[in-house]
Amino acid sequence: MKLPYPVVLASASPRRQDLLGPIVGEFSVHPADLDEDALGDPDPWVTAQRLAREKASAVFAQHPDTLVIGADTVVALEGAEGWVQYAKPVDEADACRILGTLSGQTHVVVTGVAMRWPGGMAAFTETARVTFRTLSQAEIQAYVAGGEPMDKAGAYGYQGGAKAFIERLEGDINTVIGLPTERLKQDLKNLFR
Repeated sequence: MKLPYPVVLASASPRRQDLLGPIVGEFSVHPADLDEDALGDPDPWVTAQRLAREKASAVFAQHPDTLVIGADTVVALEGAEGWVQYAKPVDEADACRILGTLSGQTHVVVTGVAMRWPGGMAAFTETARVTFRTLSQAEIQAYVAGGEPMDKAGAYGYQGGAKAFIERLEGDINTVIGLPTERLKQDLKNLFR
């Protein structure tokens, strides 16, 4: 896709980099340095979009002649008290706790995407519903011991070993991986035709 500005991805995620390449061709990577905990909201859709917008804006301030794409993924489980959001685990015990909570449950994965360019900003969220089968403690511990969950919201990666945990997926798989490519393509076409 031909775009009027050089593209910068405001994310260090190798998964987002893999997904963005086929859409925009060449781009550079400049991760945003934010206190993500300070930007949370009880509503996971607000959290995801706010974080994506803040990442895009922070990086745009350093690259004002570019199109910056920021994204953030939130994993959330609805409970009696409202939504519980699961960020990246702080350690292996936290990863085991998160996966144990998601076991046998249906949760939402919300990815917010923001695009910031010299002429403005646009943002959206996409949602997928993921149902985990019931997991054994041994499965959880083996998965966590492999290290895969440590840099992922909700302590799992669909594209890795956790694919075997998923009983049902409703929505775009790329929303779960971290960048809803079909929606992003459509929005970029609409913005820059």
